[in-house]
Amino acid sequence: MLSVPPDAAAHSPRDRRRPGRRRGILRGIAAGVATIVVLSAVLGTGLALGQRHLIYFPDRSDPGPAAAHVTGGRDVQFTTADGLRLNAWLVVPTAGAQDVAVLWLPGNAGNRGGRAGIAQELAGLGYTVLLVDYRGYGGNPGTPSENGLALDARAAAAYLRGQGFPADRTLYVGESIGTGVAVRLATTDPPAGIVLRSPYTSLVDVARQQFPWLPVGLILRDRFDTLSYLPAIDVPVTVLCGSADTLVPAGQSATVARHVRTLFRFTQLDGVGHNDAVWYGAFMAQQVADLARATIAT
Repeated sequence: MLSVPPDAAAHSPRDRRRPGRRRGILRGIAAGVATIVVLSAVLGTGLALGQRHLIYFPDRSDPGPAAAHVTGGRDVQFTTADGLRLNAWLVVPTAGAQDVAVLWLPGNAGNRGGRAGIAQELAGLGYTVLLVDYRGYGGNPGTPSENGLALDARAAAAYLRGQGFPADRTLYVGESIGTGVAVRLATTDPPAGIVLRSPYTSLVDVARQQFPWLPVGLILRDRFDTLSYLPAIDVPVTVLCGSADTLVPAGQSATVARHVRTLFRFTQLDGVGHNDAVWYGAFMAQQVADLARATIAT
């Protein structure tokens, strides 16, 4: 009788192929993991090297003379601490001058031409408005960065003081990325009050919404950490956001409002997105006027 060794079944012709098959499967898994790692590294490196192209979307064209866009507008310039000469528009009141200035700190796209409508609304309520374009925007020299925008904002605030608008008669309005610029500016050059439209807790938190699979906290250079600046702010702050904002979640704006020690108003508009027209019209102007009336002596 033929005797079969106890382990012969494990080495039948069919089963002798299994170790090779397992090795092939393991190699395939390893190759897939390696591909994912390499792609993540490539994308991560690309984000690290070109991240500012993913943050700033300037319209670099010169929008032309202020008077062609807004009644009472004139072209002005001021110089930053690092020597850049920036163009801006100063819009004077068209009715009932309030002797109050509004420093408008824009978002990360377009140029001052796209803010002419809100400047006209505010001028009609009696406010002087400085429409700023950051470095690299609206025909201005330079390249945008977090520190660069901070220098631009400080130069703009200094310009308004030179025009006869001291801190206690100036309001800052920050929209989108400009909210981070506004809160940082307020820690060095405190205004009478601040309006934050669609503020975020930090740019890192916004980036995590867009790139949840990347270690953005490690590679992002321009962080705009709003929450870190809020403890130093003791002037009234209005926070506005839209429930349908897909760029800056309304929850982040609500968190900002909760961290403001001197909150004047928090308003969330149902169904409103990040760039809807309401942010550039009468509603927005009224929010600024309400804060002005509550904080600035007439």
